[in-house]
Amino acid sequence: MQSDEVIWQIINRGHCSYKMKTGGATFCRNKYNVTGLCNRSSCPLANSQYATIVEERGIAYLCMKTVERAHKPATLWHRIALDGNYSKALKQVDSLLAHWSRFLLHKSKQRLTKITQYLLRTRILMREKKPRLVTIPAREQQRESRREFKVRGSVLIYLTGSFLILISTRHKSQHSNSRND
Repeated sequence: MQSDEVIWQIINRGHCSYKMKTGGATFCRNKYNVTGLCNRSSCPLANSQYATIVEERGIAYLCMKTVERAHKPATLWHRIALDGNYSKALKQVDSLLAHWSRFLLHKSKQRLTKITQYLLRTRILMREKKPRLVTIPAREQQRESRREFKVRGSVLIYLTGSFLILISTRHKSQHSNSRND
């Protein structure tokens, strides 16, 4: 049997791999944490009955953990796909968490709102046309610049050679005209 209070005391006083302390706040990096803070009420490890909203591949899921599932870690979290419509998803969360604590119900709704707004922003950004950035390997860029330099040199030699030929033909024609006079 799982005692929530004993687990929380061990996690709080001892070591938790999800705990992250900064300045004055203590955060939790567990993906099922409903608030992101490390405290007794929002710790998914120390609560045998827990619920949260998780987003995967553009779909919001309601994840529920109950005492009956504690003996099988593989099926510990019961996932229910929520409707794509925000108001219908809120009604689903209300009905599924009707007899749960008000804290979890409220925080799950807040998390659903945040995830829905995130998904909406990503859909809008995906619609916008953006220039695609392509990286060019450094060696390829160096090779291309060397080729361009060589081509410019050969063109310059060709142009100066043609110019000299042009000058020499003009010079010859001018000399022939002056001799004829």
